[in-house]
Amino acid sequence: MSLHAEIGVQLGSFDLEVEITVAPGEVVALLGPNGAGKTSVLRTVAGLLPLDRGRITLEGPVTAAGPAEVLDDPVADVFVPPERRPIGVVFQDYLLFAHLTALENVAFGLRARGVARDEARRRAHQWLERVGLGDRAGQRPATLSGGQAQRVALARALATDPRVLLLDEPLAALDARTRGEVRRDLRRHLAGFDGMRLVITHDPVDAYMLADRVVIIEEGRVVQTGSLEQVTAHPRSRYVADLVGTNLVTGHIEHGVITTGAGAEVVTTATDHPAGAAHATIAPGAIALHRRPPEGSPRNQWRCRVRDIDRHADRVRVVLDAPLPLVAEITPAALAALDLHPGDEVWAAVKATEVATYPA
Repeated sequence: MSLHAEIGVQLGSFDLEVEITVAPGEVVALLGPNGAGKTSVLRTVAGLLPLDRGRITLEGPVTAAGPAEVLDDPVADVFVPPERRPIGVVFQDYLLFAHLTALENVAFGLRARGVARDEARRRAHQWLERVGLGDRAGQRPATLSGGQAQRVALARALATDPRVLLLDEPLAALDARTRGEVRRDLRRHLAGFDGMRLVITHDPVDAYMLADRVVIIEEGRVVQTGSLEQVTAHPRSRYVADLVGTNLVTGHIEHGVITTGAGAEVVTTATDHPAGAAHATIAPGAIALHRRPPEGSPRNQWRCRVRDIDRHADRVRVVLDAPLPLVAEITPAALAALDLHPGDEVWAAVKATEVATYPA
């Protein structure tokens, strides 16, 4: 059984057009900047936001008999309400009922599906035991830590025996000290669920720790998909490049030289790269900064203006403007020696061997 969602939704001036498939046993992380449409994707799959166009189905293996289970299809006038979908949801702020105990919160989803009270409480207690909170069954949400509240929300979602589990920024409500421990717990609990799992996040660490595959969306569109290692090696948008901490250059390559839309040129060693659209990545640490035109062997030299300087621990990230927007990473000692400030002009130099290219 796999989840296949072709999602088309118009939200005011924002148009969401996304296609996602999650295979049995797979954990997919949906990554993107704020406002990209991540939570809207989750809401359509959960049935909290109906489609304007497209189709959401649960499909069996090719050898299985019978048609796919359609959850939403506006053309066929099919819409399965949230409470009838085999889907569990863990919301960003958990949405636990403050007046109910942990046990009653977990039992709520079962009761909403018609399970008798005693049976619902029995199953709820089993799930609290599974997530290590059997001794907290009688406590209310206000007395639980952030990590405990998250586990109660996860138990509530799993207690209904869903085929799809949706998690919306499951670690966002936690402080930095708690986050690592809860992330490890969540990974263990997700591994014990053999259905389809879709995790919404903006944190690449969450994606790396929890997911088998990532889907990147920006402005309501999928821009890249693959393992985090594949996405890291070959980012295809500036957001993805920023996410993985590298510089992305896009342009036309010919005879080993990439020319950007703004007319900047980047010399590479890929002289056998076929002519056409191409991407290139440049690690921030590979960029040397100079107050005057550099001497020596760098084949790439650009006169830029410093837009911003970001100091972090023992490294300094210098944001450069046109003709080639880049981020260089230098030491605090180098910053002091160069005496750089926002607005200053500087020369950026990169060896051709430090430029990695791949087709656009």
